[in-house]
Amino acid sequence: MSRERQSNSARRSPNTGPAGRGRYLFMVTLIVIALGALVGRIAYLNVIDRDFLQNQGDARTLRVEPIKAHRGMITDRNGDPLAISTPVVTLWANPQELPSDPIQLATLARALNMEPATLEARVERYSDHEFMYLRRRMTPEAAQPALALDMPGVYSKDEYKRYYPSGEVTAQLVGVTNIDDQGQEGLELAYNEYLSGQPGKRRVLKDRKGRLVRDLHLLKDAKPGGDLTLSIDLRLQYMAYRELKKAVDKRNADGGSLVMMDARSGEVLAMANLPSYNPNNRASIDVAGLRNQAITDAIEPGSVMKPLAMSAALATDKVDPDTVIDTSPGWMVIDGYTISDFRNYGKLTPGGILLHSSNIGMSHIALKLDKDTIWNQYRELGLGQAPGTGFPGEGSGSLPSLFGLSRSAQAAMAYGYGISLTPLQLASAYTAIANDGRRLRPSLLKRNSPQLGKQVMSPKIAHELLRMMEKIVQPDAGGSRAMVEGYRIAGKTGTVRKVTDGGYQQKAYRALFAGIAPVSDPRIVTVVMIDHPKGDAYYGGLVAAPVFGRVVGKALRLLDVPPDQQEISE
Repeated sequence: MSRERQSNSARRSPNTGPAGRGRYLFMVTLIVIALGALVGRIAYLNVIDRDFLQNQGDARTLRVEPIKAHRGMITDRNGDPLAISTPVVTLWANPQELPSDPIQLATLARALNMEPATLEARVERYSDHEFMYLRRRMTPEAAQPALALDMPGVYSKDEYKRYYPSGEVTAQLVGVTNIDDQGQEGLELAYNEYLSGQPGKRRVLKDRKGRLVRDLHLLKDAKPGGDLTLSIDLRLQYMAYRELKKAVDKRNADGGSLVMMDARSGEVLAMANLPSYNPNNRASIDVAGLRNQAITDAIEPGSVMKPLAMSAALATDKVDPDTVIDTSPGWMVIDGYTISDFRNYGKLTPGGILLHSSNIGMSHIALKLDKDTIWNQYRELGLGQAPGTGFPGEGSGSLPSLFGLSRSAQAAMAYGYGISLTPLQLASAYTAIANDGRRLRPSLLKRNSPQLGKQVMSPKIAHELLRMMEKIVQPDAGGSRAMVEGYRIAGKTGTVRKVTDGGYQQKAYRALFAGIAPVSDPRIVTVVMIDHPKGDAYYGGLVAAPVFGRVVGKALRLLDVPPDQQEISE
């Protein structure tokens, strides 16, 4: 019995022999060595190589964060805001840290004013990423419910959102920024670097969830963007936009533009365009409304060019105010092209040619001159070259090449065909008539000092043209609807067929009026263009002149311009 127990005990304890004790000691030795190595490594890192642990710890808690610079404000000439940046909060998440509990995600979705299914789908889509936006550019009040949940994986970022108080009224001029507050259109784009400023940097301490623990120190202070003061007067801008919109709606037109310039400084006091858009509602932006047509879109101007062509003729010894031009029988053929007037006006002086807007009269005068006379004058007036406002995509218009210039093209230039310009270029050219023969370059920014301008015609010719053009804005004359009670107005109507790739359209026109007020001491130059008014009333005198009259009349009173005597020099 004793032998059986010993035999069984031997079978149950095979390691109690010399070989078993050896393996046991070997394992103990390995464990002791490993523990010794671990303790030695810990001692080394904490005593000898402490910087390693410090750097690793800092890398997980210390951050260098950018400080976003505040974008500069855009204002009108009187300091009224046109574009301002307001603080907003952007919420983002690390999908890998978000709770997987559908109830918690649904709670977050409700705090974000989002459908739970939508949030779940987004989390699933970005499940392999460490970043996704929850909502961008929320007001701090709107973001607070989500932040109050203190949910793992949800973080916030302070940003700025651009707001445009005047909305669609100044949209194309001021422009718009993208969601990252960078200029995309208009003056926001042109002066983006100046408005943006320079971002700063700060070192911060954050916990493992990325939450700010302590703001350690400033590395570089943010430099806010500069403020931009425009030349426009917001009071005049609202009025111009409202009257332009009334006319476009009334005539069921495709659109329109209005430019008002200071006749003494060249500053643009108002610039309105239709169609427009609301820059505060990006979802509804119409691409067609983005263009600032008054600066970017060159058009054939038609008869509003006749006073400018006449200035070139009056500067020669071939035409004077008393020259008589026979326009009978009311039509003529040049190079196979037939040119005609509304009716046979017979014999006309230069003033009569402008009053009746005679294409025949202007053609006869143009063909009396050297072929480069009117062309050179147009160049002096800024045609065929960019006006230099700095606005993105500003149009330069075009003049025909002097090389091989035909007689028909020479004549067409005189009555406003075969050339193109923008409404802003036309307004700038008219400042020469208003400013004793000195053309003023347009400015979209407020000027701190007066501009002398370039002498492009003699003061005598400028005054003579004013006298001729004043007769156009009288009862029973073509521009009578531009009259302003108490003020003397000078102007010129224009009606021109629209051009497409297939040539001139038969039933699509642009109606224009360009004018100066008041005649005795010009203060403002205004150009109105209505694009494709529908119906039989499409002439400049019927469609564009009334807009001029309403806008200019109110502008003169707002600017405290005293009325001048209404009389016509005989």
